[in-house]
Amino acid sequence: MENYTVKEGKTTAIISHLWVIGLLIAFIMNNSKKNYFASFYIRQMIGLNLLYFANQYIVYRYIGATAGWIVGILVFVLWIISLFGAIKGEEKLVPFIGEQFQEWFKNI
Repeated sequence: MENYTVKEGKTTAIISHLWVIGLLIAFIMNNSKKNYFASFYIRQMIGLNLLYFANQYIVYRYIGATAGWIVGILVFVLWIISLFGAIKGEEKLVPFIGEQFQEWFKNI
């Protein structure tokens, strides 16, 4: 049964990694028929997108370009880890903050 859930939600999980537009499309696709695997990655990507926007509008502006660049690289690496987990069909939490994303957005 678990394999079927992963197989059914894999496309939606991968689409959710395509920035904000992909996240919205994945959210709409998952809204009618909830899939646990897809919801897992939608929650991860909501968190990563929020980190990205916080980096763009807070870190760059108030801390500096160097710090913003470093945080941007870190967010990109976390995005790659999440994308590879979705492609492999594994529920791979983003290091350091993935559990928090799952807890904060558990209603999705």
